Amino acid sequence: MEKGIIQVPEGRKLFSLMTVRENIDVGGHNPRAYPRRAETLKEVYKLLPRLEEREKQQAVTLSGGEQQMVAIGRGIMALPKILMMDEPSLGLAPVLIKEIFTTIRKIADQGTTVLLVEQDVQHSLSLSDRGYVLEHGCIVMEGTGKELLDNPKIREAYLGI
Repeated sequence: MEKGIIQVPEGRKLFSLMTVRENIDVGGHNPRAYPRRAETLKEVYKLLPRLEEREKQQAVTLSGGEQQMVAIGRGIMALPKILMMDEPSLGLAPVLIKEIFTTIRKIADQGTTVLLVEQDVQHSLSLSDRGYVLEHGCIVMEGTGKELLDNPKIREAYLGI
């Protein structure tokens, strides 16, 4: 947290018996973010309005997509310089995946660097400024998101096109 690096883990890892608001608030408990909690919470609710509607619900009662939004909101509350996201689309319906990726792009557009680890190649590269393809832990290709999407090897190996 001191360096401004925050992770939104795979599988969300929420406190299931805490409310949406309590889960989000957890993210703001570091020396850099704590003084700006109220202001940052407004930003989270502006970015993810469904969370404000559900702020009193227990996290366990939310859909998978809503839980992912809570995890992202919790990460934003920490005021990260770099927000690392591990498989944010895992287990979500296609309509929610699009919404999550739109939110990720908005976060990046607001000045937070997003490091995204994602197997959904099409969506992740379409919103990425830069991408890296890993095989067996080694970088085998890199470029802008558009360059990688247009690369015939990527299209065949990862997109089935």
